Amino acid sequence: MNNKRPVNLDLGKFHFPLPAITSILHRISGIIIFVGVAFMLYGLQLSLSGEEGFSRMNELLDGFFAKLIIWGILSALLYHLVAGIKHLLMDMGIGEELETGRLASKITIVVSVILIVIAGVWVW
Repeated sequence: MNNKRPVNLDLGKFHFPLPAITSILHRISGIIIFVGVAFMLYGLQLSLSGEEGFSRMNELLDGFFAKLIIWGILSALLYHLVAGIKHLLMDMGIGEELETGRLASKITIVVSVILIVIAGVWVW
């Protein structure tokens, strides 16, 4: 049997178009949000456990690592929101052509970066 399938698929050789990259990032941001909810629920539970827990949560939120986690979750949420709006517009038939799809992907990246930087300034 002469099989011509690749034995070792090197993903570094593939060059994905920008709309594909934004779609993949949209899925990854959804996973980050899903995992981040566990951290946020832990913080909520700790802060509602009493005065001691609330004080402990305030101390935790002052740390660099906690701010980094919050900024990461917020960044994923903002990107997911912007990319989700792009997908909703595509579901309505707007931006389905190749050129408008590329433009929509560029707009998604630019708007997301602006919002993520603003969120970073707000968190820090």
